[in-house]
Amino acid sequence: MNYTKKLSHIAQGLEPAPLVLKGAHVLDVGNEVWSIEDIAISDGYIIGVGKYEGLEEIDYTGKYIVPGFIDAHLHLESTLVNPRELVHEASREGTLTYIVDPHEAGNVAGLKGIQYMIDETRDARGDVYVMAPSCVPAVPGEDNGALLDCDTLSELCNNPAILGLGEVMDCYSVIGADADMIGKLNAYKNRVVDGHIIGLSPKQLASYRLAGITTNHECITYEDAKEQVRQGLYVWIREGSAAHNLEAIVTGIVDAESPVDRYGFCTDDKHIEDIRREGHISYNIRKAIELGLNPIETYKMASTYPAQCYGLKDIGMIAPGYKANLVILNDESNVSIYDVIYNGVIIDRHEAYESSRRPVPEELLYTINIGDFKKSQLSLAVDGEHPVINIVPGQIVTAKTIESVPSENGVFTPNSEFNKITCIERYKASGRNGVGVLKGFDIHNGAIATSFAHDSHNLIVVGDNDDDMMIAIERIRNIGGGYVIVRSGTVVGELPLEIMGLITNEPHHTVDKKVADMKEIAYDMGIRRELDPFINLSFLALTVIPEIRITTKGVVEC
Repeated sequence: MNYTKKLSHIAQGLEPAPLVLKGAHVLDVGNEVWSIEDIAISDGYIIGVGKYEGLEEIDYTGKYIVPGFIDAHLHLESTLVNPRELVHEASREGTLTYIVDPHEAGNVAGLKGIQYMIDETRDARGDVYVMAPSCVPAVPGEDNGALLDCDTLSELCNNPAILGLGEVMDCYSVIGADADMIGKLNAYKNRVVDGHIIGLSPKQLASYRLAGITTNHECITYEDAKEQVRQGLYVWIREGSAAHNLEAIVTGIVDAESPVDRYGFCTDDKHIEDIRREGHISYNIRKAIELGLNPIETYKMASTYPAQCYGLKDIGMIAPGYKANLVILNDESNVSIYDVIYNGVIIDRHEAYESSRRPVPEELLYTINIGDFKKSQLSLAVDGEHPVINIVPGQIVTAKTIESVPSENGVFTPNSEFNKITCIERYKASGRNGVGVLKGFDIHNGAIATSFAHDSHNLIVVGDNDDDMMIAIERIRNIGGGYVIVRSGTVVGELPLEIMGLITNEPHHTVDKKVADMKEIAYDMGIRRELDPFINLSFLALTVIPEIRITTKGVVEC
């Protein structure tokens, strides 16, 4: 916004504002009070808060107005649809700013994948800020589709769409002072650098923070969050489709009567059907208030504190010079949304999303290249007790056990308790695949396959028999990536994700219906309902999350 004489006159009440919101309880985040005020708006910005007259006036008497919500960390690819569509849906729920890490697209297609995500969100119904993916691959030596080294990331830093450096998952490269990692951190030393912290000791955390890392969204307990805040980090409290960390952390904050100015909210990975059912950041706010957090502080966690962290100086407050990104509520506690205003304009919360159907770059389509994969590659030799990957419901961490597993002639024979899992390299047809034993997924008489497997996004398949696993593998190849369910020799559900094997341009209601139907099929095949069969499966290859994972090179401890 450029300051002009006309704007000065409007601010002083000497001229009417183009738009005035009248008579609401307005959140004064600086003094932490509600006050009944008018809000004068011009050209998408707040010009004054007080008593104003407008050429257009909207009466919000009895309503509550708060700053637009910020999702402090998310991966748009995880919604499976065009990234603009998630923004469209989440804006209905008051989320108007998004701190996005496109490392899924980066792992598959490098700079071309990242640029695709930037291009697709440029005209989205919200402010999308992009963090440069710091760990592509997540850890050295993984089979993924691209390498973003220090030189490449230094170049990407000059892209005007890039806000900072995305989650630094390879903690041990940081605290080990790896030369390439130091180069990446130095290239972004004047920007915000997001973290990804699990299992570091306080002294290791000190080294990690010393490297310039500012945030973390991986806290599971309040004690972890408290220690990270003590060490100077911001903690983004995550509540997504698979990871549910809010209750534990917020309960700890409330019990300890802890200050919250180093906290915010994020979703990380949340599907559109979950957003439409329960909300987006609005859900985090509502749940935090229900757990006893002060409403004013909660709204500041959803706006003011993340804005301050990322240096976004024109959002997070309702004051002159700030963007008119506002949420109008029916009440202060239930987060019942009446209107949402983006850039000074009321959005139509009932407007259907319309895809522009812009052409997708050819090199991003149908990217599954596994070569001639043979059934014999699914064989797993076992000798006595064997390492087992155990799913932890409600979390994306896993647990390792050593158990006697079913076998015949020294070869693992999967069943509904001990499923077989494989991860297949899908970029260069190298023929590499790892095979392991999975417990807690409980699939019976079938297999599930997906190309959405964090973070390298190789092909991951789980089943209780090799025949169904092979059918699923071949079908994934044919549709260009996505989700496939096979039951008793027949493909009974599929969702093609033809763009990078991650997303589709099909509208969300089509995707939601397919995912919902496929979940019911998966549950009918024995998978427990406390799991999301696709999201939980997609995280089983993520080697930066404890404690045991499957990769193209076999089962590894993390």
